[in-house]
Amino acid sequence: MTTVTATETATRAPSVGTARTRVEGVEKVTGAARYAGEIPFTDLAHGWLALSTVARGRISALDTDAVLAMPGVLAVLDHRNALRLNTDFPSLLGMRPDPTCAVFQHDQVPHRGWPVALVVAETSEQAREAAESLVVHYEPEPHTTDFTAETPDAYALDGVMPALTEKGDIEVELAASAVVLDAEYTTPEEHHNPMEPHAATAVWDEGRLEVVDSNQGATWVGGDLANLFSLDPAAVRVRSEHVGGGFGSKGVRAHQVAAAMAASVLGRPVRVVMTRRQMFTLAGHRSPTVQRIRLGADAEGRLRALEHRALSHTSTVYEFVEPSAGVARVMYDADAHRTENRVVRLDVPSPTFMRAPGEAPGSFALESALDELAVACGLDPIELRLRNDAERGPVSGLPFAGRRLADCFREGARRFGWADRDPRPGTRRDGRWLLGTGTAAASFQAGAAPSTATATAHPDGAFTVRIAAADIGTGARTALTLVAADALGVAPERVRVRIGDSAFGPAMIAGGSMGTRSWSWAVKIAAEELRERLALGADIPAEGITVRSDTTAAIGALAAAERHSFGAQFAEVAVDVGTGEVRVRRMLGIFAAGRIINPLTARNQFLGGMTWGISMALHEEALRDRASGGLIGADLAGYHVATHADVPRIEADWIEDPDPDDPVGIKGIGEIGIVGAAAAVANAVWHATGARHRDLPISPDRVLTAGAPDA
Repeated sequence: MTTVTATETATRAPSVGTARTRVEGVEKVTGAARYAGEIPFTDLAHGWLALSTVARGRISALDTDAVLAMPGVLAVLDHRNALRLNTDFPSLLGMRPDPTCAVFQHDQVPHRGWPVALVVAETSEQAREAAESLVVHYEPEPHTTDFTAETPDAYALDGVMPALTEKGDIEVELAASAVVLDAEYTTPEEHHNPMEPHAATAVWDEGRLEVVDSNQGATWVGGDLANLFSLDPAAVRVRSEHVGGGFGSKGVRAHQVAAAMAASVLGRPVRVVMTRRQMFTLAGHRSPTVQRIRLGADAEGRLRALEHRALSHTSTVYEFVEPSAGVARVMYDADAHRTENRVVRLDVPSPTFMRAPGEAPGSFALESALDELAVACGLDPIELRLRNDAERGPVSGLPFAGRRLADCFREGARRFGWADRDPRPGTRRDGRWLLGTGTAAASFQAGAAPSTATATAHPDGAFTVRIAAADIGTGARTALTLVAADALGVAPERVRVRIGDSAFGPAMIAGGSMGTRSWSWAVKIAAEELRERLALGADIPAEGITVRSDTTAAIGALAAAERHSFGAQFAEVAVDVGTGEVRVRRMLGIFAAGRIINPLTARNQFLGGMTWGISMALHEEALRDRASGGLIGADLAGYHVATHADVPRIEADWIEDPDPDDPVGIKGIGEIGIVGAAAAVANAVWHATGARHRDLPISPDRVLTAGAPDA
């Protein structure tokens, strides 16, 4: 038997902070890692969702007889024969689940692409052919999908934060300001598009439901399914071992519920996989935004007034707000400070969380406005930000649990060569290309949520950690292995971390940059207690010794503070004013994001977010057809994202910034890489051309119509 010894603990170098390849890496590159749509089941049937072709109205009839007679077809579920579901319960963050997941409950159609039926067959090909043959009759009604700033029906809406914050008198301070900026910025509808489509297989066994799924939180999905089907939570098990990306989209969706319904009817496993086109309708999206920024500053560039008002759309069946004005509540202080998030209901699918919800679009508007204010004040953009660096929460008044934003800017400016920058726009050329550089600040919350974990010591000297975490490609499984190894005082090779199973107990989802922080807290406590038990010389039985942790009390005891990661983004662009083409030549991001557990996967996360920022700035835009209410080009050919040719030399690094209130020192890094990145690119385009772009994406046609300095 091998156990932890004092000598090993004293001599072993820490695992946390060292670069480690993913513990599941070999499985993934060899194909041994199976994803939700690949796991075999005996007697598996396949479901295919049929979606509405009208944007609003009601279903008057479905011609199912012909479909049921097609080869291999087993059943057609729709609002006339589906199980009745319970939707009256709170879900994640106290919000009710999107009713889109409660499929086939009525004949109403609230948007184009609404699920109207599920066709189940022996093979996926048979199910698809039958679903595409299903004739549905509608009574269409007039619909509205246009999103504009002039809508009279907008209203303030609380979401993950209060809709409105206000201090001081904005109008008085603006009137007294030496420099005033009043500008409107817009961002388009954007879609998640993770590499792995949404997929789920449902199995019923004597009243118990098991779902093999691709999701961002097994206990979250399991809890919502239990409520939807009026089951005891202990009667639902959700497994999600490997996930090919999520970005906020992989929660409870129509496909899991439809699969569970069909499996109940047929008494056999049923799998439902979304197509790429269906994901544009059923997986949520980031709402478009219209944001108005009003800034007032004194002669030295110090803010007297800051107003950030944001408008987003929501569906007619579910209220979700993109909290874009929230970023202003953290970044800069002013004597008068006002922020507001508002929504308008349209006949569109429900928006949802998407990487850095609120901060991503909100930082584009705020950091572009700060850049414009710096020009108006005759100040360097970094200097203006440093002069307005907040000492306490601008709205909350709470102290910051670390705020090294200024250090990020200073280090980034040194490495980027900012001191050599000519502040005048349109002065640098490389042949036909105009060159420019820009910068922006970044911030994202550093929260933690209660989680449970178990740590087991085995007689052979190995250890198993179990926690219902989700590794959606971030490297969380590897990070937790390093945290557990250090807490146990052993080499990482002796630790196996098992995740993605609701049977392991409640745990935070992979979202809000809180996953690894929340899970590591629980893992560390369990592992340390187990280590103490072993230090007492306890014999390890065949079944092992297991310790369970629960961080609810510890997290609840945290003192109130503003907890955030911060960063500084830098970009250099080249603009061809003859064609309108914009090329990002290089980017640098310097972040203060807590203790870095695994530099290898952490850098990957930062770079991924910054790449998404390029995509957001220059490419991504989902457009809706006014007549049909549907998206134009709802696939990866029509919806443009940054590809290899668009991504330049990107560098990401960090400065020391451990959180003293976190047992591991973590803050969270999954989302801050995208925050401010689009603004840095947009500010660089202004510096290159002298033309300010307040609407994303900065497409060639917009560059051409904006004009450029004389050659």
